[in-house]
Amino acid sequence: MTRSLTAKFGLGQIVRHREESFRGLVVDVDGVYAGPASEPGPDYRDQPFYRVLAMGEDTGFLVYAAEAVLEPDPDIAPMNADDRARWFTIDEAGHHAPRAQPIH
Repeated sequence: MTRSLTAKFGLGQIVRHREESFRGLVVDVDGVYAGPASEPGPDYRDQPFYRVLAMGEDTGFLVYAAEAVLEPDPDIAPMNADDRARWFTIDEAGHHAPRAQPIH
């Protein structure tokens, strides 16, 4: 039986990491883990994963995180379409990448 998963967070939504101390912007969503060959633990394997553009003290960085470790950040509203177009390149599939880091 195939299980259908629905992503909890959408593109442009601001989230925060439950275990680390950063907030970030969701820029891409995978229905299940699609990262490097070393797979996540069994608790994380069958859930959506997100590419999150996180902000550090001096610069931004890209994080690949399981849905279970993220939570919505109600203090900050999602970006609107004009803001996304200003800060990101967006391909035909809807994948977002920071303008400084083109989509491959």
